[in-house]
Amino acid sequence: MKKSILVLICFLFSFTSNANDQFTSEQLIEKAKAFVAAINARQQPNTTTQEIDYFISLLADDFIDEHVKFKFVYSDKSKLRKDLISKLNDEVIYSSIEINEIMVGADVVFVKMTESGKVKPAHLDKTIEYNKTNIVSLEFNQLGLIKHIRRHHG
Repeated sequence: MKKSILVLICFLFSFTSNANDQFTSEQLIEKAKAFVAAINARQQPNTTTQEIDYFISLLADDFIDEHVKFKFVYSDKSKLRKDLISKLNDEVIYSSIEINEIMVGADVVFVKMTESGKVKPAHLDKTIEYNKTNIVSLEFNQLGLIKHIRRHHG
């Protein structure tokens, strides 16, 4: 009897766990690739507000964008947009992002990616060149919008 109850509980748990998954692995991978492409598009030499607005359109209204290493969080689309537009004053020589690996969970994707570039920020007198591997987790709401980004900078 105890064994039957345990089997039933495990079955119900696995069913409710799968029922909460809104998206297939393939859909989540495509959403992750679209996110990375949008990040890359918003930091190019010819970036316009159109690329910035597209990036922001991928975010839920109640999103959280957490930069773990720097203990910094965005949660306001208008503030994020304003800050991204101010970066249009930077001189971007080149910027690229390469996806190294993608792992998928229940409505979450982990992306390991290498970001490289050369940029002269408007507020500095020198050019900065970088090549870093970062890990980003993306959690999606039921509409497929990003509700939580956790950026683990390399």
